[in-house]
Amino acid sequence: MRHRLRVPNAVVDRSGGPAIYSCSIRHTRTTPLRNHFQYRSYLWFVDLDDLPRAPRPLADFRASDHLGSGPQIRANLDDYLATQGIDLDGGRVRLLTAARVLGYVFNPLSVYWCHDRSGELVCVVAEVHNTYGGRHCYLIRTDEHGRGQVEKDFYVSPFEPSSGGHYTMSLPEPGEDLDLTVTLHRPGQAPFVTGVKGRRHPATRRVIARFALRFPLAPLAVTARIRFQGIKLWARGLRIVPRPAHVRQEAVE
Repeated sequence: MRHRLRVPNAVVDRSGGPAIYSCSIRHTRTTPLRNHFQYRSYLWFVDLDDLPRAPRPLADFRASDHLGSGPQIRANLDDYLATQGIDLDGGRVRLLTAARVLGYVFNPLSVYWCHDRSGELVCVVAEVHNTYGGRHCYLIRTDEHGRGQVEKDFYVSPFEPSSGGHYTMSLPEPGEDLDLTVTLHRPGQAPFVTGVKGRRHPATRRVIARFALRFPLAPLAVTARIRFQGIKLWARGLRIVPRPAHVRQEAVE
């Protein structure tokens, strides 16, 4: 059940209500072709048990945009964690993601920080979406610095196979600042690096409206940028890797 946005026009502390991060997002490929692009956007940071109710055309949080098939994001996440032998026992989960804007959303990466009832971080879930409508979850047991490693097991880029490498991820839980890095390591090739840096803002109605005006149709712009970069790389001669049939994960789709 959703709740009304209760955030006043004041700074939200790190353990408080919903927030928005103004972000700089970068992608760097060095082999076999060098390509770097960077853009600005914004992301939401919310508590799954207390989702904000912002003006729906500007920010809508739907379970269908995330893992699972049930009507609530939190319940769907708990179902997925159960397949991994994890029970948070009602502990807090906070999610970094893009909201649906004017009926459209695309989230290349959503991150869930999963705590147990005592407040200890149990795991981090990185939910990855590709532009072909598929999604995949990586469960990461991070160290005290928010770092972890997982094998690559999902087709994201048309220029990379779905397996045959691994990710190192730096996913510390955001505070006043956001600083995430995902690095793909492939045999015999230099790493492919994606990074997100951001600054926290209280999710007041004024802030929501400001970011909506500054980044109109932000999710659509992200999709357009990704497709444009793919066309550029294809035009430069980068070989397309055939897309395999997507193997759905239990409790994810």
